[in-house]
Amino acid sequence: MVQHDRRIDKTQRALKAALIKLMEEKDIRQITVTEIVKEADVNRGTFYKHYEVKEDLLEATIQDVIESLIQAYRYPYLSKEAFTMEDLSASKIKLFEHVATYSDFYRVIMLHPEVLPGFQNRLCDVLKKLSLQDLAFLQKTHNVDVDLQASYQSHALFGMIFEWVKGGFKYTPEHMAEQLMEILSNQPFSSGYQTILNK
Repeated sequence: MVQHDRRIDKTQRALKAALIKLMEEKDIRQITVTEIVKEADVNRGTFYKHYEVKEDLLEATIQDVIESLIQAYRYPYLSKEAFTMEDLSASKIKLFEHVATYSDFYRVIMLHPEVLPGFQNRLCDVLKKLSLQDLAFLQKTHNVDVDLQASYQSHALFGMIFEWVKGGFKYTPEHMAEQLMEILSNQPFSSGYQTILNK
């Protein structure tokens, strides 16, 4: 069995962090590999051991965020066959912990959308796909257009995240989770967390 090399993880994390920091200052098209390796304090050879071009590094960074987002979204019902609102608590909502973990990345893409054009739409699409999976049951039990419902809740979650980022993360992830619970409890069917069938 091949052991995972922690040095590789450390190097890749440094390169991704460097890229995000540079993206706060300029468009990705203007960022050079030289700037990235200087910010990450590694040499060019090290960069090319992991990535062919800076776009590969960017995509790897995005994939990290998206994979973490999916895991965080699904956390409350990951091991459940059936899940209802009664099973949900603020402590089980990990979405905002995910955003806090990747706060630098979210700050860039939320406050400077021109740096990474189209990513906000991509993020909403991911949330919508997750919502569609969770809302499949509505086709059978409620007179609801599932596609519209998924769009509604994905943009609602995005809106909460956007306001939190725009406000400088002045609330804790726990507070944000509690607020989401309050919203869900006062707006029936406002989220797939209301009733989820885990396929």
